[in-house]
Amino acid sequence: MIPVVMPTYSRIDIVFERGEGAHIWDTTGRRFLDFTAGIAVNALGHAHPYLVEKLTEQAGKLWHTSNLFRVAGQEQLAKRLCDLTFADTMFFTNSGVEAFECAVKTVRKYQHDIGHPEKTRFIVVGGAFHGRSTTAIAAAKSEKMVGGFGPLLDAFDQVPFGNMNELRAAITPQTAAIVVEPILGEGGIVVGSDEYLKALRDTADEFGLLLVFDEIQTGVGRTGKMFAHEWAGVTPDVMPIAKGIGGGFPVGACLVSEKAAKGMVPGTHGSTFGGNPLAMAVANAVLDVITAPGFLEQVTVTGDKLKAELEALVAKYPTILAEARGKGLMLGLKCVKPNGEVVTRLRENGLLTVPAAENVIRILPPLTIGDAEIAEAVSIIDKTCQELAQ
Repeated sequence: MIPVVMPTYSRIDIVFERGEGAHIWDTTGRRFLDFTAGIAVNALGHAHPYLVEKLTEQAGKLWHTSNLFRVAGQEQLAKRLCDLTFADTMFFTNSGVEAFECAVKTVRKYQHDIGHPEKTRFIVVGGAFHGRSTTAIAAAKSEKMVGGFGPLLDAFDQVPFGNMNELRAAITPQTAAIVVEPILGEGGIVVGSDEYLKALRDTADEFGLLLVFDEIQTGVGRTGKMFAHEWAGVTPDVMPIAKGIGGGFPVGACLVSEKAAKGMVPGTHGSTFGGNPLAMAVANAVLDVITAPGFLEQVTVTGDKLKAELEALVAKYPTILAEARGKGLMLGLKCVKPNGEVVTRLRENGLLTVPAAENVIRILPPLTIGDAEIAEAVSIIDKTCQELAQ
């Protein structure tokens, strides 16, 4: 008999009932150290007191009005994100994949409205993940997501991540934009070099293309900058974000320059729930914390410390771990053993992590972790590697 919840997930048989900071407790009372952060969503950990205060305050006033009206908090959040980035405007969504869909529409409408309706195709890279809508899986072209869902939108020309020669060779008169994650997350925590990101910007400008950086996972402080592309000193034209901006509340946004937003006029796009008052209250609160003086610098310091500890474990257990990689607190451990086996054993020992491609496990703790949580995590990984080495 089919489960009452559609069986599209291979769920682990644990139900969590409460969380606090980097720790989370299941219904049996067992405590885990959560280095998944809801897959980079709970940027400030579980039940952050300030987020709880702001959400509760808004919940007692107004939940939803639709986008028929101006929405409390939207313009404030949009102004703050514009001031922090290249963007001049944005569209609020409920999720990352909706922000990605908005990016695709924005690009096509821009090219159409400047007199290039033939430019409808996108250069994308292998190993990327943009979500699970039919458009997003057509862009990623991962066999495990695409199988059985065709025919998909034929608009994406895929090239290897980091390879500018193949990317330039794939550009045709129909190409509208280049779409890249600055760091592949699902793809195995593969960091795009500063030179690569700069070359993407230069190439987009050379061929009259828009540049889209998908910062759904890498954004909102995860790498130690507000957005990962800032490390390279370049900016995109369009940028879908989500995950960390809501700190656990469903919210996303598509950030766009005034030039690229040329075609997005009344009637071209919409959302029933996107950017509702609850989401805006939480996202503004997340920004209050992340933009506080010294917060992002501390993420870099903490990330460097954790990465150094992971590198020491790689050196200590070469038959279990092959490499520590990543930036800020978006880290990965490439495994020698099957990553699923390592993730399972870590969980049994009390540490939650996320598997990714290339036999990598993602290490995505809350941005607020301190030395005690790092020491606890390293101790669990050390113990787990000892067990796996026997």
